[in-house]
Amino acid sequence: MYPSNFAYAAPTSLADVLAQMQAAGDDGKLLAGGQSLIPMLKLRLAEPKTVIDLGKVQSLRGIRVDGNSIVIGAMTPYVDVLDSADVQRRCPLLVQTISQVGDPQVRSRGTVGGSIAHADPAGDLPAAAVALGAVVTATGPSGNHTYDAANFFQDVLTTALEPNEVVTSVSFSATDAPGTGTAYLKHRHPASGYAVVGIAAIVMVGADGNCQAARIGITGAGSHATRATSTEQALAGKPLDAQSVAAACANAADGVDLMGDSYASSDYRAHLIRVLSQRAVLQAAQNARR
Repeated sequence: MYPSNFAYAAPTSLADVLAQMQAAGDDGKLLAGGQSLIPMLKLRLAEPKTVIDLGKVQSLRGIRVDGNSIVIGAMTPYVDVLDSADVQRRCPLLVQTISQVGDPQVRSRGTVGGSIAHADPAGDLPAAAVALGAVVTATGPSGNHTYDAANFFQDVLTTALEPNEVVTSVSFSATDAPGTGTAYLKHRHPASGYAVVGIAAIVMVGADGNCQAARIGITGAGSHATRATSTEQALAGKPLDAQSVAAACANAADGVDLMGDSYASSDYRAHLIRVLSQRAVLQAAQNARR
């Protein structure tokens, strides 16, 4: 199927983007890497009157270290994140997660900001974002606005962004402190490769081998990415052996508004959350001890 007719704008600055958005109003749509929007246009699931292409706005690209954070411009493609020595060293969870997104073609075109703003409930990056306590910076007519990832993802394809705001960067906490390990595991849908359930785990291991703290992000299972807070609390102070981790992850699906479809029922998704949480926590703990 072909898209409906639309006007096309290719601004070269953030100020131009905001002006184009104001002119288009509710009938405009931002184009980042296009890995989500273009299929929606072709299926006519989205029919904007104006498409505003962010590809020429160079100020939205780049990766920098800011203290204990990795700040990634919204239009930075996945492949640049994978190739970044700073990300590899200071925030390996992003590499572990993004390396499982789509295929090489998708990773070469898809962008960090596009994934975060699109908020696909089966997207991989939102799980890492909530686990890492990411901060999303957006810009609108009144200036910059920051959102904590924990409150940013609200429902299917729905975020806390105001209609006239554009994501400009995402800041991820570094996890290169001694005794900290990370892992991302997912059950891939066999047709699409999206996460039926994906688990991002960060584990801090004490000198005694017990869990000092943990952060676990869940994607794919519900309407939006969320944290497994009950499991995080259950892990604190406990040994990181198979039995203790299994007990802590038994209630990992609690509080998740579980979805069900023809491939995976809500019960199966709850099962996947428990199993993948166990595996991700144990793998993260193993990585912390290396």
